[in-house]
Amino acid sequence: MPDVHSLVNEFVIKLQKRQIEGSKTTAKLTAELLRSFISQLRLPHSNQAGALIDAVKEVGEKLITAKPVELAVGNVVRRVLHIIREEDLSITNAAVGGLNLASESDDDDGNDEYDHPVLSASAVAAAARSALRPPSLQTLLDDMPHSAANPHTSSSGGDSEGKSKSADSLRRKLKHDVIEAVNELIQEISTCHEQIAEQAVEHIHHNEVILTLGSSQTVKEFLLAAKEKNRSFRVFVAEGAPRYQGHAFAKELASSGLQTTVITDSAVFAMISHVNMVIVGAHAVMANGGVIAPVGLNMVALAAKRHAVPFVVLAGVHKLCPLYPHNPEVLLNELKSPSELLDFGEFSDCLDFGSGSGSPLIHVVNPAFDYVPPDLVSLFITDTGGHNPSYIYRLIADFYSPDDLVVRRKSAS
Repeated sequence: MPDVHSLVNEFVIKLQKRQIEGSKTTAKLTAELLRSFISQLRLPHSNQAGALIDAVKEVGEKLITAKPVELAVGNVVRRVLHIIREEDLSITNAAVGGLNLASESDDDDGNDEYDHPVLSASAVAAAARSALRPPSLQTLLDDMPHSAANPHTSSSGGDSEGKSKSADSLRRKLKHDVIEAVNELIQEISTCHEQIAEQAVEHIHHNEVILTLGSSQTVKEFLLAAKEKNRSFRVFVAEGAPRYQGHAFAKELASSGLQTTVITDSAVFAMISHVNMVIVGAHAVMANGGVIAPVGLNMVALAAKRHAVPFVVLAGVHKLCPLYPHNPEVLLNELKSPSELLDFGEFSDCLDFGSGSGSPLIHVVNPAFDYVPPDLVSLFITDTGGHNPSYIYRLIADFYSPDDLVVRRKSAS
């Protein structure tokens, strides 16, 4: 098995060289890396949760610094930190419940029919979060602490030794439970497109016209899922200059049997009156309900607002960022190559440095993202259901801990 630090360094290099593209892929690979890191990490006998949090924060800081604009990396790191805190709390509650159960057993020997298993805090929290998909009975039973599932029997000589072994067992259980929870996170990221697409039939109806911009795999699966449910509708695709990803996206939709029309970005205001709904993807969703999205979407959102057209954003839960856009740690944009806008050969005279000024005559700025404020968004559709922008903060509170907003290990005193 390769050394875990080598895996971290290799992943950092890939992030720095932009060899990993797409928020979903980046989030999944980050979660898998942290799972490998946790599984190979040797924890001390005491304060395992604190040691694990410090170690993950150290790795997370490296990953976030490698590519600050990819907010999905920081989101996954914070999710894993929250998982560690939640599982540690669950084990602590299980230990307290086990001691109480043993005390009751000693006091009322023979009343085993009154011993009930104690569900962990993580199981209750998961049930509260997953309103659309509540956990099964088997899931709750699997999360039941071993000490609660097996009633204690009193013994005159081995009580203290048994309680000590039980405490040691609970401490060793932390890493296993964290890895299992990270596995669930990886599964959640892997299936987010399918979970979002399942809701398409509730939002797209017959004879509607849908507008989107650029290319998004989430939007593609959402539209195709509606078509598979025999919804008949048309799609306007704004080309998404300067990379024109909308051209290839429109071809994919047309090849799948959808009626597709390509328009220029500048024609959005002219065509928005013919549109019933705007459906777009997102790079990240901020804590205030604002959206970091491909460049040009702010213009589309303004057009939709002006003509009272619903502006719907599709985003997996891994794209929910617990930070606000004004946070200095948030890098809202990334500048792409100027060659996507201008041909250096044709404009070489203007791009050369002037004889006396020492600066080029033409400056080229090619931002990758736009910021769409929450008041321009009508609805978010995530893998947990549809939510108003004002509810995003509540979702974030379920998935992140306030102690982990700044991913930086505490300096040693």
